[in-house]
Amino acid sequence: MADTTASLPGQTSGAMRLVRKLPPTAMIGALILLFWIFTVLTIQFWPLANPLDMVGRRLQPPSAAHWLGTDALGRDVFSRTMHGAVWSIPIAFLVVACAVAVGSVLGALSGFFGGWTDGIIMRLVDVTVAFPPILLAMAVAAMLGPGLTNASVAMVIVWWPIYARLMRAQVLEVKEREHVEAAIAGGAGPLRVLRVHVLPLCWTPTLINATMDFGQVVLLAASLSFIGLGAKPPSPEWGSMISEGATRFYSWWIAFGPGMAILTVVLATSFLGDGLRDVFDRRSS
Repeated sequence: MADTTASLPGQTSGAMRLVRKLPPTAMIGALILLFWIFTVLTIQFWPLANPLDMVGRRLQPPSAAHWLGTDALGRDVFSRTMHGAVWSIPIAFLVVACAVAVGSVLGALSGFFGGWTDGIIMRLVDVTVAFPPILLAMAVAAMLGPGLTNASVAMVIVWWPIYARLMRAQVLEVKEREHVEAAIAGGAGPLRVLRVHVLPLCWTPTLINATMDFGQVVLLAASLSFIGLGAKPPSPEWGSMISEGATRFYSWWIAFGPGMAILTVVLATSFLGDGLRDVFDRRSS
Protein backbone atom coordinates (compact mmCIF):
# COMPACT_ATOMS: atom_id res chain seq x y z
CA MET A 1 0.00 0.00 0.00
CA ALA A 2 2.92 2.35 0.76
CA ASP A 3 4.18 2.20 -2.83
CA THR A 4 0.73 2.95 -4.23
CA THR A 5 0.07 5.94 -2.04
CA ALA A 6 3.56 7.27 -2.59
CA SER A 7 3.06 7.31 -6.35
CA LEU A 8 -0.14 9.36 -6.22
CA PRO A 9 1.49 12.76 -5.49
CA GLY A 10 3.94 12.21 -8.34
CA GLN A 11 1.12 11.29 -10.72
CA THR A 12 -0.88 14.35 -9.64
CA SER A 13 2.07 16.71 -10.02
CA GLY A 14 2.81 15.21 -13.46
CA ALA A 15 -0.76 15.87 -14.56
CA MET A 16 -0.54 19.44 -13.26
CA ARG A 17 2.73 20.02 -15.15
CA LEU A 18 1.06 18.76 -18.31
CA VAL A 19 -1.87 21.15 -17.81
CA ARG A 20 0.48 24.10 -17.24
CA LYS A 21 2.37 23.32 -20.44
CA LEU A 22 -0.77 23.42 -22.57
CA PRO A 23 -1.04 26.51 -24.78
CA PRO A 24 -3.95 28.91 -24.12
CA THR A 25 -5.93 27.68 -27.13
CA ALA A 26 -5.75 24.11 -25.81
CA MET A 27 -6.99 25.26 -22.41
CA ILE A 28 -9.91 27.03 -24.08
CA GLY A 29 -10.69 23.87 -26.03
CA ALA A 30 -10.57 21.78 -22.86
CA LEU A 31 -12.93 24.17 -21.06
CA ILE A 32 -15.41 24.11 -23.95
CA LEU A 33 -15.33 20.32 -24.06
CA LEU A 34 -15.79 20.13 -20.28
CA PHE A 35 -18.78 22.46 -20.60
CA TRP A 36 -20.49 20.10 -23.04
CA ILE A 37 -19.70 17.08 -20.87
CA PHE A 38 -21.13 18.95 -17.87
CA THR A 39 -24.21 19.75 -19.96
CA VAL A 40 -24.74 16.09 -20.83
CA LEU A 41 -24.48 15.06 -17.18
CA THR A 42 -26.70 17.79 -15.71
CA ILE A 43 -29.11 18.93 -18.43
CA GLN A 44 -32.05 17.16 -16.79
CA PHE A 45 -31.72 19.55 -13.83
CA TRP A 46 -31.64 22.73 -15.91
CA PRO A 47 -34.78 24.92 -15.87
CA LEU A 48 -35.41 24.48 -19.59
CA ALA A 49 -38.57 23.70 -21.52
CA ASN A 50 -39.20 20.13 -22.59
CA PRO A 51 -37.46 19.83 -25.99
CA LEU A 52 -40.41 17.84 -27.39
CA ASP A 53 -43.24 20.11 -26.17
CA MET A 54 -44.81 23.04 -28.01
CA VAL A 55 -44.09 26.07 -25.81
CA GLY A 56 -44.90 29.01 -28.06
CA ARG A 57 -45.99 30.21 -31.47
CA ARG A 58 -44.39 28.39 -34.35
CA LEU A 59 -41.37 30.01 -36.05
CA GLN A 60 -41.09 32.71 -33.41
CA PRO A 61 -37.79 34.64 -33.73
CA PRO A 62 -35.33 34.89 -30.82
CA SER A 63 -36.66 36.79 -27.82
CA ALA A 64 -36.26 37.04 -24.06
CA ALA A 65 -38.72 34.18 -23.63
CA HIS A 66 -37.07 31.96 -26.25
CA TRP A 67 -33.40 32.80 -26.67
CA LEU A 68 -33.11 31.00 -30.00
CA GLY A 69 -36.74 31.26 -31.03
CA THR A 70 -39.05 28.36 -31.80
CA ASP A 71 -39.18 25.86 -34.65
CA ALA A 72 -41.98 24.92 -37.02
CA LEU A 73 -43.80 23.03 -34.24
CA GLY A 74 -43.41 25.74 -31.61
CA ARG A 75 -40.63 23.96 -29.69
CA ASP A 76 -37.91 25.97 -27.95
CA VAL A 77 -34.77 25.83 -30.12
CA PHE A 78 -32.37 26.71 -27.28
CA SER A 79 -33.72 23.87 -25.16
CA ARG A 80 -33.50 21.45 -28.06
CA THR A 81 -29.92 22.56 -28.80
CA MET A 82 -28.77 21.97 -25.23
CA HIS A 83 -30.60 18.64 -24.99
CA GLY A 84 -29.06 17.69 -28.33
CA ALA A 85 -25.73 17.32 -26.56
CA VAL A 86 -27.16 14.25 -24.79
CA TRP A 87 -27.46 12.60 -28.21
CA SER A 88 -24.32 13.82 -29.96
CA ILE A 89 -21.61 13.84 -27.27
CA PRO A 90 -22.09 10.29 -25.86
CA ILE A 91 -22.40 8.84 -29.36
CA ALA A 92 -19.11 10.47 -30.34
CA PHE A 93 -17.39 9.12 -27.21
CA LEU A 94 -18.72 5.64 -27.93
CA VAL A 95 -17.69 5.69 -31.58
CA VAL A 96 -14.18 6.98 -30.85
CA ALA A 97 -13.70 4.48 -28.01
CA CYS A 98 -14.82 1.55 -30.15
CA ALA A 99 -12.73 2.68 -33.12
CA VAL A 100 -9.65 3.08 -30.91
CA ALA A 101 -10.21 -0.31 -29.27
CA VAL A 102 -10.77 -2.24 -32.51
CA GLY A 103 -8.13 -0.39 -34.54
CA SER A 104 -5.48 -0.49 -31.80
CA VAL A 105 -5.87 -4.23 -31.15
CA LEU A 106 -5.71 -5.13 -34.83
CA GLY A 107 -2.91 -2.66 -35.53
CA ALA A 108 -0.85 -3.94 -32.60
CA LEU A 109 -1.25 -7.56 -33.70
CA SER A 110 -0.40 -6.60 -37.27
CA GLY A 111 2.75 -4.70 -36.37
CA PHE A 112 4.05 -7.11 -33.74
CA PHE A 113 3.49 -10.47 -35.41
CA GLY A 114 3.88 -9.45 -39.07
CA GLY A 115 3.65 -12.15 -41.74
CA TRP A 116 0.22 -13.34 -42.78
CA THR A 117 -1.39 -11.56 -39.80
CA ASP A 118 -0.03 -8.25 -41.01
CA GLY A 119 -1.03 -9.04 -44.60
CA ILE A 120 -4.66 -9.88 -43.81
CA ILE A 121 -5.26 -6.94 -41.46
CA MET A 122 -3.58 -4.37 -43.69
CA ARG A 123 -5.44 -5.55 -46.79
CA LEU A 124 -8.68 -5.12 -44.84
CA VAL A 125 -7.55 -1.63 -43.88
CA ASP A 126 -6.69 -0.81 -47.50
CA VAL A 127 -10.13 -1.94 -48.70
CA THR A 128 -11.86 0.20 -46.07
CA VAL A 129 -9.87 3.39 -46.65
CA ALA A 130 -10.26 3.07 -50.42
CA PHE A 131 -13.72 4.65 -50.07
CA PRO A 132 -14.33 8.27 -49.02
CA PRO A 133 -15.35 8.18 -45.31
CA ILE A 134 -18.66 9.98 -45.71
CA LEU A 135 -19.73 7.80 -48.65
CA LEU A 136 -18.79 4.61 -46.82
CA ALA A 137 -20.64 5.73 -43.70
CA MET A 138 -23.70 6.61 -45.79
CA ALA A 139 -23.62 3.24 -47.55
CA VAL A 140 -23.33 1.25 -44.33
CA ALA A 141 -25.97 3.33 -42.54
CA ALA A 142 -28.35 3.04 -45.49
CA MET A 143 -27.83 -0.74 -45.57
CA LEU A 144 -28.45 -1.11 -41.82
CA GLY A 145 -31.33 1.36 -41.73
CA PRO A 146 -31.81 4.79 -40.09
CA GLY A 147 -31.11 5.24 -36.41
CA LEU A 148 -28.27 6.40 -34.18
CA THR A 149 -27.23 2.84 -33.32
CA ASN A 150 -26.76 1.90 -36.95
CA ALA A 151 -25.11 5.24 -37.67
CA SER A 152 -22.67 4.53 -34.83
CA VAL A 153 -21.78 1.15 -36.31
CA ALA A 154 -21.19 2.81 -39.67
CA MET A 155 -18.88 5.41 -38.12
CA VAL A 156 -16.85 2.77 -36.26
CA ILE A 157 -16.36 0.93 -39.56
CA VAL A 158 -15.12 4.17 -41.11
CA TRP A 159 -12.76 5.15 -38.27
CA TRP A 160 -11.07 1.98 -37.01
CA PRO A 161 -8.55 1.70 -39.92
CA ILE A 162 -7.05 5.06 -38.93
CA TYR A 163 -6.08 3.71 -35.52
CA ALA A 164 -4.97 0.36 -36.92
CA ARG A 165 -2.42 2.08 -39.17
CA LEU A 166 -1.32 4.44 -36.40
CA MET A 167 -0.86 1.68 -33.81
CA ARG A 168 0.91 -0.58 -36.31
CA ALA A 169 3.44 2.14 -37.08
CA GLN A 170 4.09 2.72 -33.37
CA VAL A 171 4.49 -0.99 -32.62
CA LEU A 172 6.90 -1.47 -35.53
CA GLU A 173 9.10 1.27 -34.10
CA VAL A 174 8.93 0.26 -30.41
CA LYS A 175 9.43 -3.49 -30.87
CA GLU A 176 12.95 -2.86 -32.23
CA ARG A 177 14.11 -1.18 -29.03
CA GLU A 178 16.62 -2.81 -26.73
CA HIS A 179 14.32 -3.33 -23.76
CA VAL A 180 11.92 -5.35 -25.95
CA GLU A 181 14.76 -7.51 -27.26
CA ALA A 182 15.94 -8.03 -23.68
CA ALA A 183 12.45 -9.14 -22.60
CA ILE A 184 12.30 -11.64 -25.45
CA ALA A 185 15.77 -12.93 -24.61
CA GLY A 186 14.64 -13.29 -21.00
CA GLY A 187 11.94 -15.74 -22.04
CA ALA A 188 8.84 -13.51 -21.97
CA GLY A 189 6.03 -14.75 -24.20
CA PRO A 190 4.92 -12.76 -27.27
CA LEU A 191 1.63 -11.56 -25.79
CA ARG A 192 3.32 -10.49 -22.55
CA VAL A 193 6.01 -8.62 -24.47
CA LEU A 194 3.35 -6.87 -26.52
CA ARG A 195 1.17 -6.01 -23.53
CA VAL A 196 3.84 -5.04 -21.00
CA HIS A 197 6.84 -3.80 -22.97
CA VAL A 198 5.44 -2.45 -26.26
CA LEU A 199 1.89 -1.11 -25.94
CA PRO A 200 2.51 1.26 -22.97
CA LEU A 201 4.89 3.23 -25.23
CA CYS A 202 2.48 3.40 -28.18
CA TRP A 203 -0.59 5.12 -26.79
CA THR A 204 0.32 8.80 -26.87
CA PRO A 205 -0.15 9.40 -30.65
CA THR A 206 -3.34 7.32 -30.59
CA LEU A 207 -4.88 9.32 -27.74
CA ILE A 208 -3.92 12.64 -29.35
CA ASN A 209 -5.47 11.54 -32.64
CA ALA A 210 -8.61 10.36 -30.82
CA THR A 211 -8.96 13.79 -29.19
CA MET A 212 -8.79 15.52 -32.55
CA ASP A 213 -11.15 12.99 -34.16
CA PHE A 214 -13.85 13.48 -31.54
CA GLY A 215 -15.18 16.65 -33.15
CA GLN A 216 -15.03 15.04 -36.59
CA VAL A 217 -17.18 12.17 -35.34
CA VAL A 218 -19.73 14.66 -33.99
CA LEU A 219 -19.74 16.32 -37.41
CA LEU A 220 -20.15 13.01 -39.26
CA ALA A 221 -22.98 11.93 -36.94
CA ALA A 222 -24.74 15.22 -37.62
CA SER A 223 -24.20 14.73 -41.37
CA LEU A 224 -25.85 11.31 -41.28
CA SER A 225 -28.78 12.71 -39.32
CA PHE A 226 -28.99 15.63 -41.75
CA ILE A 227 -29.69 13.25 -44.65
CA GLY A 228 -32.05 11.08 -42.61
CA LEU A 229 -29.69 8.20 -41.76
CA GLY A 230 -29.07 9.11 -38.11
CA ALA A 231 -31.39 10.12 -35.31
CA LYS A 232 -35.11 9.89 -36.01
CA PRO A 233 -37.53 12.79 -35.39
CA PRO A 234 -38.57 14.23 -32.99
CA SER A 235 -35.20 13.62 -31.29
CA PRO A 236 -33.38 16.93 -30.61
CA GLU A 237 -30.24 15.82 -32.44
CA TRP A 238 -28.07 18.56 -33.91
CA GLY A 239 -27.93 17.20 -37.44
CA SER A 240 -31.68 16.67 -37.71
CA MET A 241 -32.28 20.17 -36.33
CA ILE A 242 -30.01 21.67 -39.01
CA SER A 243 -31.87 19.63 -41.61
CA GLU A 244 -35.12 21.21 -40.48
CA GLY A 245 -33.56 24.66 -40.52
CA ALA A 246 -32.24 24.13 -44.05
CA THR A 247 -35.81 23.88 -45.34
CA ARG A 248 -36.77 27.19 -43.70
CA PHE A 249 -34.10 29.60 -44.89
CA TYR A 250 -35.66 32.74 -43.44
CA SER A 251 -36.06 31.16 -40.00
CA TRP A 252 -32.29 31.13 -39.58
CA TRP A 253 -32.39 30.59 -35.82
CA ILE A 254 -33.53 26.97 -36.18
CA ALA A 255 -30.17 25.88 -37.58
CA PHE A 256 -28.05 28.52 -35.84
CA GLY A 257 -28.09 26.91 -32.39
CA PRO A 258 -27.10 23.36 -33.36
CA GLY A 259 -24.68 24.69 -35.97
CA MET A 260 -22.83 26.74 -33.36
CA ALA A 261 -22.85 23.76 -30.98
CA ILE A 262 -21.17 21.54 -33.56
CA LEU A 263 -18.69 24.32 -34.40
CA THR A 264 -17.66 24.74 -30.77
CA VAL A 265 -17.12 20.99 -30.29
CA VAL A 266 -15.06 20.66 -33.48
CA LEU A 267 -12.90 23.70 -32.65
CA ALA A 268 -12.48 22.63 -29.01
CA THR A 269 -11.21 19.16 -29.85
CA SER A 270 -8.95 20.52 -32.60
CA PHE A 271 -7.41 23.08 -30.22
CA LEU A 272 -6.98 20.49 -27.45
CA GLY A 273 -5.51 17.89 -29.79
CA ASP A 274 -3.05 20.39 -31.28
CA GLY A 275 -2.00 21.47 -27.80
CA LEU A 276 -1.41 17.91 -26.60
CA ARG A 277 0.57 17.13 -29.75
CA ASP A 278 2.78 20.18 -29.23
CA VAL A 279 3.44 19.23 -25.58
CA PHE A 280 4.36 15.62 -26.33
CA ASP A 281 6.42 16.58 -29.38
CA ARG A 282 8.52 18.82 -27.16
CA ARG A 283 8.92 15.98 -24.67
CA SER A 284 10.10 13.57 -27.37
CA SER A 285 12.49 16.03 -29.00
